[in-house]
Amino acid sequence: MANPAPVTLVIGDEEFLADRAVGSIVAAVRAEDPGAEVHDLQGSKVQPGELTGLASPSLFGDRSVIVIRGAQDLTKDVIAEIVKYAAHPADDTVLVLAHPGGVKGKALVDGVKKAGADVVTVAKPTKAGERLDFIKAEVRRAGRSIAPAAAQALLDAVGSDLRELAAACGQLAFDTEAKNIDEAAVAKYYRGRAEVSGFTIADLAIEGRLGEALEQVRWALATGVAPVLIVSALAGGLRSLAKVGGAPRNLRGGQLASHVGMPPWKIDRVKRQLGGWGPEGISAALQAVATTDEQVKGGGTDPAYALEKAIHTIVASRSSR
Repeated sequence: MANPAPVTLVIGDEEFLADRAVGSIVAAVRAEDPGAEVHDLQGSKVQPGELTGLASPSLFGDRSVIVIRGAQDLTKDVIAEIVKYAAHPADDTVLVLAHPGGVKGKALVDGVKKAGADVVTVAKPTKAGERLDFIKAEVRRAGRSIAPAAAQALLDAVGSDLRELAAACGQLAFDTEAKNIDEAAVAKYYRGRAEVSGFTIADLAIEGRLGEALEQVRWALATGVAPVLIVSALAGGLRSLAKVGGAPRNLRGGQLASHVGMPPWKIDRVKRQLGGWGPEGISAALQAVATTDEQVKGGGTDPAYALEKAIHTIVASRSSR
């Protein structure tokens, strides 16, 4: 992406795609100015006057990026400030607003659109055909192609989570020598996936079932499940805990589903898993998973050990309240 707009609104409730859209803007700014400072904020914590302060011209003329995630949680005063700013943005600042869509925070969406902000809409694939298209696009991003049957086999093996699918495509593209990825390559890396998935391991760890989680990790690795997919599932499960656990207590049913961006059936499962978890424990577990992610992607020498250590930490963090 060249020359990012002064203000960009990213709309969509698919977290992975929204994060990628935001990340591409930040990367574009840093490609032009490697020293650009990035301020990554949560909408619920942004105070009146904070944007104005961060966007004030630097004495040294340095560029900056201000990212506000969860923009639906901004207060009315901050929304008014942002809408006013969007009409006359600072020259050396790029503002990125991530909003999941929906009614909450609609005044912000309407206001910055009217002020001329760029709008990036991320649509969540809901049909199998759209997920297959996503797989093909991910493989193309890596400079490869994938046979239709192989794409279907990968979807069947990994499931519909976009982070896991993207990680799987990246892993296949990195490890497969052939230009075109075929069914044999998918089978090589993901055989046994139907029996043991990263989601199964994540659920066991989050529920404190240490022995079962470790047993499933060893089996998954022995049958060809890529470590990066297990890490992705662990991170996704913990993020779900954080979202549901941190949601306003007065939200119910469809309102809660819209707020956290999850289907009701998943919210019910996460609520059951929240027993024994507190904010400090979730934070510690997420930090452990972030470290493990780096190790399985080349920062460490033993992915299996890193995964087992992460699971021990997750289970131990469960009682931290």
